[in-house]
Amino acid sequence: MKDGALVAMGGFGVVGIPENGVLAMVEKKLKNIRIVSNVAGIADWGIGLLLQHDQVIEMNASYVGENPIFEKLYLMGGIALNMIPQGTLAERCRIGSGGIPAAYVKAGVGTYVETGGFPMKVGPDSKSIVQVSRPREKRELDNHEYLLEEGLHVDFSMIRAHQADKYGNLRFRKTARNFNPDMAGFGDVVIAEVDQIVDEIPPDQVHYPGCFVDRVYKSPHVYHKVERIRYRDAPATSKDSKAGAKDSRRQKIATRAVKELQDGMYCNLGIGIPVTVANTVMGKVDADLQGENGIVGMGPYPRKYEEDPDLINAGKETITEAIGHSHNRSSDAFGMMRGKHLHMTMLGSLQVSETGDIANWIIPGQKVKGMGGAMDLVACGSRVVVVMEHVGPGGTAKFLPKCTIPLTGKGCISTLITDLGVFEFKPKEGFVLTEIASDTTVEKIKKCTPAKFSVSSDLKKMDA
Repeated sequence: MKDGALVAMGGFGVVGIPENGVLAMVEKKLKNIRIVSNVAGIADWGIGLLLQHDQVIEMNASYVGENPIFEKLYLMGGIALNMIPQGTLAERCRIGSGGIPAAYVKAGVGTYVETGGFPMKVGPDSKSIVQVSRPREKRELDNHEYLLEEGLHVDFSMIRAHQADKYGNLRFRKTARNFNPDMAGFGDVVIAEVDQIVDEIPPDQVHYPGCFVDRVYKSPHVYHKVERIRYRDAPATSKDSKAGAKDSRRQKIATRAVKELQDGMYCNLGIGIPVTVANTVMGKVDADLQGENGIVGMGPYPRKYEEDPDLINAGKETITEAIGHSHNRSSDAFGMMRGKHLHMTMLGSLQVSETGDIANWIIPGQKVKGMGGAMDLVACGSRVVVVMEHVGPGGTAKFLPKCTIPLTGKGCISTLITDLGVFEFKPKEGFVLTEIASDTTVEKIKKCTPAKFSVSSDLKKMDA
């Protein structure tokens, strides 16, 4: 590997990343690396280490996540950032691996992804724009609008597996599979870091054939880093009064969101409040909860000492597996969404408009989270339930006539659940307040809600 290489890396958060390979890149002091990866890990591990040492000049990713170094470098003009919706990224990896030049996807229609112009790199003054994203070709197929996305190709693909055999066949473990099979096949050189090397993996247990793999090495040390350890029996709220009140509001929203689930339903849970639903739903509904990181059948948080570093949700929190669960690669997770094999998706938001638009991935110049899988989720045609606190810090309005930050999706919301009430979107009426929290009034809700909404003649108590 040389300076300036374009490198793809598997993993989701810090789970399933080629951690020892990254350490070797740091040690070799490679420069001007361009990376394709779902996220950039955390500040002091994985890709975060390369960012720390100024070894990366460009990131192609779906999510900045909780990496303050990554966010700071971008906002100060130290790195170029090409934001790609997570499902689109997985599909571009998959088709690149299969020799398909391009594919049409729904994700991103009506957003920066379609129009281009997203500031990929700013100047040292943090204001001037040096580089912007390109627009996408749009085409109508089957009465829906799609964007043309090209398959990816890189110099090196670095992936992580649990086992390899002497034929190069690979087997992954639990949610550490994630992007790894997708990130492998489109590299000129595919390098697999593995926990174990065995003589032979049984043929029907091979997750990735050796014909795609060029190099294999055994991890000199398996670190088992976990980004967010969460326990089922941990206190529900913080001892800090403000943080405790916030936790209480979020739990209130999650408790109400559970009522949207039905027996036999498949539902995706996004990061933030939605993933806590898996912990709240226990014993109430027999629904399969799906995570975009490659699991169908999420269980609640583990009890202390039962956590598994290879088992997380989309929020990178430790979880358990429900009966009948399964694991899959990232492109299959998004195929479930696009193919309408899921009944519903729940996700959080920074802003919601009165026309059903959602904006939840960036506050220009201030905060860069990334769209993650949200653009794919809201474009999939399944029912979209948004769960969020009704107002932001300092009483900032979040339910607005029109979103003031870049959109994630247009006119896609079915239901909005906040700590103050439940709003159902009706095509001809707009949002209708159908349930109200017992600790507020319609007048109080209107006072903190610039968006227009009507009140149901059969208004019910949200927490009854």
